[in-house]
Amino acid sequence: MKFRRRRQGLTDYRKRLELVKSGLQRVVVRRSNKRILGQVVAYEERGDRIVASVDSRELEKLGWPSRNNRPTAYLSGLLLAKKASSKAEGELVLDIGIAAPVRGSVPFVFAKGCIDGGMKLKGTLEIKEEQYNGTLIAKYAAQLGNGSEALKRQFGAYMAKGNEPGSLPALFGQVREKILKGS
Repeated sequence: MKFRRRRQGLTDYRKRLELVKSGLQRVVVRRSNKRILGQVVAYEERGDRIVASVDSRELEKLGWPSRNNRPTAYLSGLLLAKKASSKAEGELVLDIGIAAPVRGSVPFVFAKGCIDGGMKLKGTLEIKEEQYNGTLIAKYAAQLGNGSEALKRQFGAYMAKGNEPGSLPALFGQVREKILKGS
């Protein structure tokens, strides 16, 4: 019988063993339906030690409407890098768990945020800024039409908090500067 977490589809033990054998600290990124979670984890015999962690809800304090999307992933990765700047040691390896490794997806945009924040991750990432700075969301909102029912249905949560979808790129830049300045 397989381990419980494997049966539930939560852990790929072969992949985890390879990451642990590398001896490097891991940047673990997981996404739920509403949040993005990230941690810097160091392996120890008694169990993994969490060096630093971030939850995308922390971005709400900085003025960003937390959702499970690429701009939120980038800003969360940037925030994790700032939190772990003195604690993370040397090169780190990205752990995306059982998520599919699709170029430009949330885990890789999170990693891009970590790299831009100063972390040294193993491997290279080439992601265009347009993919994660809110520009694509603003373009899509413009296609739906101003005041349309489809726009309200798709972006109602943003608008309820006073954020217009068309202004997300500017808001993204402001929040990014706040994180980089450390406020």
